[in-house]
Formats: sequence, structure tokens, C-alpha cells
Amino acid sequence: MDHGSRGDREENDIEVEGGGHNGSFESERRKFVERMGSGTSEDHNLREPLLLKCRTNTTSQIAIVGANISPIESLDYEIVENELFKQDWRARRKVEIFQYVVLKWTLALLIGVLTGLAAVFCNFFVENIAGFKLLLINNLMLNDRHFMGFVANTSINLGLAILAAILCAYIAPAAAGSGIPEVKAYLNGIDAHSILAPSTLFVKIFGSIFGVAAGFVVGKEGPMVHTGACIANLLGQGGSKKYHLTWRWLRYFKNDRDRRDLITCGAAAGVAGAFRAPVGGVLFALEEAASWWRSALLWRTFFTTAVVAVVLRGFIEFCRSGRCGLFGQGGLIMFDVNSAKNSYSSADLLAVIFLGVIGGIFGSFYNYLVDKVLRTYSIINERGPIFKVLLVAAVSLLTSCCSYGLPWLSHCIPCPSYLEADRCPTVGRSGNYKNFQCPAGHYNDLASLFLNTNDDAIRNLFSSGTSKEFHLSTLLVFFVAIYCLGIITYGIAVPSGLFIPVILAGASYGRLVGNLLGALSGLDAGLFALLGAASFLGGTMRMTVSLCVILLELTNNLLMLPLVMLVLLISKTVADSFNQGVYDQIVKLKGLPYLEAHAEPYMKNLVASDVVSGPLITFSGVEKVGNIMHALRLTRHNGFPVIDEPPLTPAPELCGLVLRSHLLVLLKGKKFTKQKTMAGSDIMRRFKAHDFAKAGSGKGVKLEDLDIEEEEMEMFVDLHPITNTSPYTVVETMSLAKAAVLFRQLALRHLCVVPKTPGRPPIVGILTRHDFMPEHVLGLYPHVVNRHK
Repeated sequence: MDHGSRGDREENDIEVEGGGHNGSFESERRKFVERMGSGTSEDHNLREPLLLKCRTNTTSQIAIVGANISPIESLDYEIVENELFKQDWRARRKVEIFQYVVLKWTLALLIGVLTGLAAVFCNFFVENIAGFKLLLINNLMLNDRHFMGFVANTSINLGLAILAAILCAYIAPAAAGSGIPEVKAYLNGIDAHSILAPSTLFVKIFGSIFGVAAGFVVGKEGPMVHTGACIANLLGQGGSKKYHLTWRWLRYFKNDRDRRDLITCGAAAGVAGAFRAPVGGVLFALEEAASWWRSALLWRTFFTTAVVAVVLRGFIEFCRSGRCGLFGQGGLIMFDVNSAKNSYSSADLLAVIFLGVIGGIFGSFYNYLVDKVLRTYSIINERGPIFKVLLVAAVSLLTSCCSYGLPWLSHCIPCPSYLEADRCPTVGRSGNYKNFQCPAGHYNDLASLFLNTNDDAIRNLFSSGTSKEFHLSTLLVFFVAIYCLGIITYGIAVPSGLFIPVILAGASYGRLVGNLLGALSGLDAGLFALLGAASFLGGTMRMTVSLCVILLELTNNLLMLPLVMLVLLISKTVADSFNQGVYDQIVKLKGLPYLEAHAEPYMKNLVASDVVSGPLITFSGVEKVGNIMHALRLTRHNGFPVIDEPPLTPAPELCGLVLRSHLLVLLKGKKFTKQKTMAGSDIMRRFKAHDFAKAGSGKGVKLEDLDIEEEEMEMFVDLHPITNTSPYTVVETMSLAKAAVLFRQLALRHLCVVPKTPGRPPIVGILTRHDFMPEHVLGLYPHVVNRHK
């Protein structure tokens, strides 16, 4: 969908492949050649090679966003330096530049405040809904109404799960899943319908509340990243003319470049809101989410996450006294392990290395199984919304049966003698010592993990000074159950994060190793649980710095820094030898054309002109309206080269690149001339730069909005004022590897390929992100991989 370097297809033809489509396009192309103005035959000969490109790019232009198949576009991060932009920039006064800077910081502040409020809102309702459900089950169990407890647990979970599924399946399918792969793809330059829409934000928040409260083995941390990005996108829309929410200042942000920076702040704010980890949020955006970074963005991102931390702290203090129901008693996702002994010996380091190795193995296998499950679920989800809801209901019933049935396998354990009677067994909704079916003075350790919120289960596993609280068999059963349930739950049509399932599984096997070592190690079992969680996170997500800081901020224990660093490095190294990180894997699985920071080795054997695909359609600097309309109808290209020809120039030369969206605005304004003359001054007076600014989601001028009469089709329009006269260009003999790195680092949508020798047409073709995709390159040259080897 990017440019004319590929044989773009209309939506109803989007899956058509083979010669039939190319043949129909070729007949249309010949008609188009015949219509291209009244130039001399010599001029046509100069154009003809450009229009006879037979190599087409057939890589997919659709991808899975959330749980829905959606067409994808590239984003225009490049500054379009045309005459209108230059005129607007020269006219800006110092006060307007100051307003722009102030507004950037104001929007960063608003993103932090709103994301912090969204995090409090989600946690408030999750804790209260899940809390009242668990209290009801606990009371039924105390009265020996065991079957009614099962019915209540299953029915409440099923009702909440179906609510979340209906929201995702019918209102905003893009809200399903974690959302981190979609945000990562957006910041790489990939846009898709509803990926950050207001409806997606609404469903992400409420779907996450219902899904987590329903007892699914999912977290609200991944969805919070998507929520923060949606909030940032909503604020960065530049106002709304429809709802009269426009402001003159907001016009500065009607471009993809500034929105990208705001969404980066939103993603960092989401992590800060989810984990109460402001520094970890900044590092997460830097290490995992953002594809482009600079120091000015670091400042604003840090400011945004600091605001989130202040908002969360204020609400936690407000709720700590019990004014928020069941929320606020234990802080917001804070697992304090400070009371444990932090000294360690060489033998402990061997245990940590062992944890890192098994974390890498378990993590890579987890990613492998998630990949298989997502492929299976995609077949079910394609059959319609009702099948998405039925799949969610089936997983909910399985999860409820496991969470209520497996604790019956555990034996009742006498309460420790040093604990007071009101602490064991636990009477309330949370705590380490759940009574379940046990007599007075006893507790069920497996119920203490299953019949709790996920946050409280992690808090129990991380608790220090309680090495004998959980039996080895309990930890093993819990690990296997959470490992399997986490895999089959990810991919259903509910907002679901991977952080919490991975932390739960890692903490359980980490504590299991700690209990096995017993007196051989000087580390507490709670610290082993922390290290196990770190190893599993490193093995699945392959992040290091950001995960390390997030875990340290979560546990408030800086003394564990060396061990956490060691276990993360080992687990990532081991897992990298098997497969990719889970988010990279899901991005690829969803079909999102993500550009990596490095070029593939085989690209060094090719040059830019080897992968340029066609047909390439060019315009004259002053072009006939009918030719432009025909090109816009014929293709879905988003960029067209503009070539000045005699008598305007001595010889054909590349003037620049014009965008499809700008052509539509220009044609709607109808500043046409009857003769083929330059009328740039009239256009400059008629239009301003903000008329061509990027519209909000789903807005903007469409081809169907144009009402061009028959006589106007024979008139001319001057394209010079809206042509980007300084597009990025590479010579056709440049290494494809270098071109790929340049394309990615400069955040381009179009890269013009120009000839090396004179006397040829001034442009060879245009490279877009799809031309760098392995399926396109290896489809053309399958032998280059073997040659490299």
C-alpha cells in the first residue's frame, strides 16, 4: 500500500495472485500510457521504460491486528519539504515555536495523568470484582457448600469472560491480545485500521478488567501498554472538527512524526502504570517498543512516567485506609522482598546459573507452543465473532475447573505455630493461608495460589521467611498448570498480557528450586522465586535492561541487582539459540512487515535495483487532471515521482515525490488551468500547509469524495507546490543491505532509486518496506541464501 513500487491490489483483489491479475493490470497500463498527455513521442520513449516494469511485489498487505484481519499501511514519518511547508515554516514566529514546545510537554503531562488514572481504574475494579467473587467462594466453602462454591466460581468467571469476549469480538477486535506487538509495529512505521482507535481503548480497558477478574491466566500489564498508546494517539489527533474540539495550536501535531513520539511516551507510561516502575517504563520503550530514539524524546518519556508514578502513589495513599473497597491494601503490584537475607556464596551463583539455563529452555519452548496455539486459534477466529466467544467460554470453563479442582489434590497442612489464629487460616479474600476444604487450624497451600488474584499469588510466591509454606508437589502442580493455561489462554479474544503468566510460572519453579536446595543455599525461597521469574521473563521476552529494572522496582530490592542481571543474561543467551523473543515471533506471525535494525546477510549480494518492483507511474510537474484521476483509480500507491520535462527543463529531471493524500486535497480544491502552465502562486494563495496535514483516524479526503466534471478532466494542475523536492534517494548500484539500514534508520516510507548513468529516465523505481521483506527478496532470488552460506 505504500508506493507505486508494487502491484497494489484493491481490497476485493487482495488475495489474487498469478498472471491473471498482472495481465489485467497490463491492459489498464497500456490505456494509461495512451492517456498520458500530449507530449512528443520522444517524451513517451523516456517514460516508457518506467511503465513497463513487469516485476511486481506480491507480499501480503493484510495482517492480523488483535484478533481481526486488517489491511495495513505505512506511516509518513519523513518531513515533506514542499513549497507549502517551507512557506509555513518561514512564517512561524518565535511565540508559535514556543507554543509548540510547551504543547509537547503539556501533552506528555496529560498522557501521564490519564494513563495513571486508567491504571488505577483497572486495578480498582479488578481487585473489587475478583475480591468479592473470592469472598463469596470462601464463605461457601466455610459453610461446607463445596458444590455451590464450584458453581459460583465457574458461573461468575464464565459471565465475566463472555462479557470481555463480546466486547472484543463485536466492538473492537483490535483490542484482543497483549497489544504490545501492535504498538511495536506502529512505532516501526506500520499502521492498521483501529489499531489505536478510541473504540480499541474502551474495549482494552473494560475487556482487561473483565478478563483478569474472570480468573484467566493473563495480566493487565501488556494491555496497559496498548492503553497508554491509545491515550497518546487520542491526544495527538490534533483535535476534532466533528465535535468542535479544535484548537489552533493542535494543528502542529497533525503528522505521523509527532504522533510517534507521543505514542512512545504512552507505551512507556503504560509500563509505568502497570508495574509502578517509571524507570523501567522508559527502558522498556527504549529497548523493546521504539524503533527510533533521541535524547529529547528520552526527557519527555521520563517526565511522562514520573507523572504516572505520582498519580499512582497519590491514589494508593488515598485507598490505603479502606476507602476504595478491596483495593489499596497491599499497594499496587508491589512485591516487597526486602526482609529476606541478601548475602550469597559461590554455591548460590551455581544455582542462579542453573535457573538461567532452565529459564531459557522453558522460555523458548513456551514461545514455540504459543506460536502453535496462535496458528490454531487463528483458524477458529476466522470463522466469525460467535466462534471467538465460544472459544473464550471453553477456555474459561477449563480454567475454572483447574483453579477449583486442582486444590482438592493438595493435603491440608497445619498452620505454623508462630502465626496468630487470625492469620492462619486466612478468612479474607487474600493471604498465604487459604482454608478451602480444610478443618480449623489448617490451610490448603494450592488453594492459596489458585484461589487468589494473580497479583496476590505472586506476592505469596515472593514472600520471604516462609520456606515450608508450599510443598514441592504443590509448586510442581502449580507450575505445570500455569504454564499450560498461560499458553492456551493467550490468543483468545480478550485483552491478555503475558507478563503475569510468565512471572507466575517462573516464580513457582524458582521457589521449587529454592526449596530443593534448602540448607545448601543461603538465599531465601522468596528470592529464588524472584530469580525464577526473571529467568522465565528473559527466556520468553528476551529483554534484559528493562526487565531487570522493572523487577527491581517491583520488589524494592536493589541488593538483588547482580543476581537478576546474571540470570537474565544467561536465560536470554540460552533461549536465543532456539528461537526469537515472543513479541518478535508474534509480530512475524501476524504478518506485520516489521523492519529489523539490521539487514539480512544475503542482502549484501544484491543491489537496490534488483528488488525494485513495478509498475512505476510518474507525473509531470504540470499534469492533466484526467491522468491523475486515472492513476489514483488504477492503483493504491501512496507516492508518485514527479518529473519535470521540456520545455520546463532542458532534459527530464526528477522534481520530487508527491503523496496520494496531498493529491486528493489538491484535486478537491479544483485549482486547475486550461493550459499546461505553472500556477504555483495561485495554489500557494489558495492553500495552507495545514490543509495537507495528516487527518485523524479514518478521516481525510477519499477518492470517492472528489467530484471532478468531464471538462475538468482535460484541464491541468501544477504539482510543484505540494511536491517534496528533497526525497531521499539512492543510486541503483547501492548495496541492498545499506539501503535497508538507511530506510529503517531514517524511518522512511519511500526511497527513490535513481540511475547511475546519464541519458536514462531520471528514476529507476521506488523502494518501500515491502521490497525489503524476505519473502519478496528470496522469492526473486532464492539462490542468494545458498551463495552467502
